[in-house]
Amino acid sequence: MDQASVEYLLTTTRSVRRRLDLARPVERAVVLDCLRLAIQAPTGSNRQGWRWLVIDDPEQRRALAEIYRTAAVPSFTAMLERTPADAVERRRPYEGALYLAEVLDQVPVLVIACIEGRVDTPATYERAAALYGSVLPAVWSFMLALRARGLGSTLTTAHLRREAEVAQLLGIPDSFTQVALLPVAYTIGTEFKAARRAPVETVTYVNHWGQQP
Repeated sequence: MDQASVEYLLTTTRSVRRRLDLARPVERAVVLDCLRLAIQAPTGSNRQGWRWLVIDDPEQRRALAEIYRTAAVPSFTAMLERTPADAVERRRPYEGALYLAEVLDQVPVLVIACIEGRVDTPATYERAAALYGSVLPAVWSFMLALRARGLGSTLTTAHLRREAEVAQLLGIPDSFTQVALLPVAYTIGTEFKAARRAPVETVTYVNHWGQQP
C-alpha cells in the first residue's frame, strides 16, 4: 500500500461547493463505481441497511433543489448576518453553502444516503449512534472514491428540515432515515490542500478527559 498516496487522499478530500464543475456531465457508471467502493465500509451488525438514491434527472434535481433552498437559505442567511463582516474564515462556510443552494439544480448528480430504521421515537443515544454509524463511514468512503476520480462533493443535511417533502418527492419509505445529501460533480482543478486544524494533541485526551498526550 502506498502510504503517501493514501495520506494525500485523506488530507485533501475537502467539502467542495464553489469548485464543482456544473457544465461537465457525470456518468452514472462513475457514481455507481464509487458507491460500489463505499459499501465496503463497516456497518453495524453487518446489516448493510443503507440505500443510495442517485438523482440525475433534471426535473427531479430541480424539484429537490427547490425544497433544499426553502429549508437552507433562511438559516444560512441568518447565520451569515450574525457573523461579523471582518470574520472572513467564519463567513466562508455560510457563503459557500448559500452558493451551493443557489446552483444545486445545476449540479449534474445528487445522491441521498439513507439507512433503514428510525430514531424518532423513542430515540436513545446508543440507537442513534448505531444507526448513523452504520452509514456515515460509507458516505465518507464515497467522498474519498469521488476524490480519487477527480470529482468532489460535500455532505449536506439542510434538506432534512423538509425531510417529509423530500421523501414524498422521491418515494423514500417512512421506515428509512435520510442521512445526507451529496452533490456530485467533477471539480474545477484537482489540487486541494490540507485544512487548517488545531494540533491533534489539543483535542486528544489519554485515559481520562482533559489529560493530554
